[in-house]
Amino acid sequence: MAANPPTHSQKPHAAPHVDPAELDAGFAPMVLARLGHGARPGEIERLRAAGYGTWLDEQLAPPTGDDPAVAAKLARLTFRIKYNEGKDKAYPAVDELRPLSTLNQPIEATWAVLADRDKHDGQERRRPLMEVMAATVVRAADAHYQLREVLVGFWHDHFNVDAWDQEQVMVALPTYDRDVIRAHALGNFRAFLEAVASSTAMLYYLSNKSSRAGSANENFGRELFELHTLGAEAYLNDKYDRWREVPGALKGQPAGYIDQDVYESARAFTGWTVEDGSGLDGRRKLPNTGKFAYVETWHDGYQKRVLATEFDAFQPGMADGRKVLDLVASHPATARHLCRKLVVRLAGENASPQLVAQAVAVWTRQAHAPDQIAQVVRTIVTSPEFKASRGVKIRRPLALAAGFARATGLDLTPTEPLLNGIANAGQRLYGYAPPTGLPDRRDLFLGTNAMRQRWQLVLALAENSWGTGALDPARLMGANATTPRAAAAFWLTAMTGTYDPATIEALVSGLGWPPDTPLPPNPNTQKQLARIAGLAAMAPGFQTA
Repeated sequence: MAANPPTHSQKPHAAPHVDPAELDAGFAPMVLARLGHGARPGEIERLRAAGYGTWLDEQLAPPTGDDPAVAAKLARLTFRIKYNEGKDKAYPAVDELRPLSTLNQPIEATWAVLADRDKHDGQERRRPLMEVMAATVVRAADAHYQLREVLVGFWHDHFNVDAWDQEQVMVALPTYDRDVIRAHALGNFRAFLEAVASSTAMLYYLSNKSSRAGSANENFGRELFELHTLGAEAYLNDKYDRWREVPGALKGQPAGYIDQDVYESARAFTGWTVEDGSGLDGRRKLPNTGKFAYVETWHDGYQKRVLATEFDAFQPGMADGRKVLDLVASHPATARHLCRKLVVRLAGENASPQLVAQAVAVWTRQAHAPDQIAQVVRTIVTSPEFKASRGVKIRRPLALAAGFARATGLDLTPTEPLLNGIANAGQRLYGYAPPTGLPDRRDLFLGTNAMRQRWQLVLALAENSWGTGALDPARLMGANATTPRAAAAFWLTAMTGTYDPATIEALVSGLGWPPDTPLPPNPNTQKQLARIAGLAAMAPGFQTA
């Protein structure tokens, strides 16, 4: 924890008074596991010394970009790329450990492998995706501003794109992650929404880049309503098929949306596209840069009606789409839908309607605040209900891997087998095909095969099976590395903040070693201690947060 909070452009809101008892032996580990990816050695004690309010102030107002330690690690990290020589020697064979060079590149730089596709192997087009995945693992394990990483994951699910399906989304992913999701994760939702709607990744994923007057594509318009803003619960077409019939519509305040709203919004976003070299007419083409473009001649400029609001014909460029974004961002159903999702992610699936209502009130009151989302998050995580929710969330595979690295002091190196292990456990990073994003449900990760894959994940990290880095147990354990029983107690405490005798007995009996026999100081003992760490990570107290 930084000794002095960094200076930010927005002054943090005053933290509420927090009783020291709130940071008891159970709550402090939960904070670090739920609002981050787990405690590093000594971090629970530092949190308790600083106080929850101080910690939260810092986490909710991070500086732009990565903290220095993470930036330095990303700068020196390499990731393998390998492919054969191209046809007619269009490009040479490659087999190298290459730095993560695309993370900070603008879209036109990463897009070059598409613009000149014959000069590049397909692995070059996949490379930006792999680099973002590797960086995601590093940030989850090492970032100081852990709450930002949790919320970045939330928003990637909410504004989901499947980068594994389309090469255009693959090469646009660094820009989408950096300039859209990470830049707005704690900011203002209306600004966030426009950044998403005009992003290359989303324009391709939901097909709006090809939407034209006379043949408007409805994909983006429908998901904008159903997933990104009002939510499926506000879809009223099963009751009303004319806009005038929707309750509140004649007063300009419709209770929900119907198919007409989707169709009309699709017209509003015609002409929002990507510079991909497409022809404009017989003589002109768009540049081939991958950047957002608005093409006036492709826009349907005639009058429209969305959410009972009339749109005049032939408004200035992009005005129709922006008006739709204004309407959906400010609709009460959007506040309910988004706040419910945030409450579920942060406080559990069974969180009360009262907590959702409190979050909705803040969301609505702070609709124009630059830190609207951060204020809503503060409301949720300073509630008594959040404090009482220990153990209700199952750790997702990425959080499980990052939490293990943090608890054990492992300098985690992302490798392709690790990324595959996370995917096998149920979380293929940036590769969830449906636009819903990975659902926030415990049962997805609690089936027999899912649990086996989760156990394999932490055990492989403990034993360095995937080249992710070797543990140095004795460095952390000191005198606790004397017997299997002492080692089990140490690791359970490090990972969960506490332990119970029954868990200790279950762990040491599963080892098949005499639990109280002294462990000799030799290399084989280090392997045994690392394995005990892997088994401790299978305990329910670590698998949940």
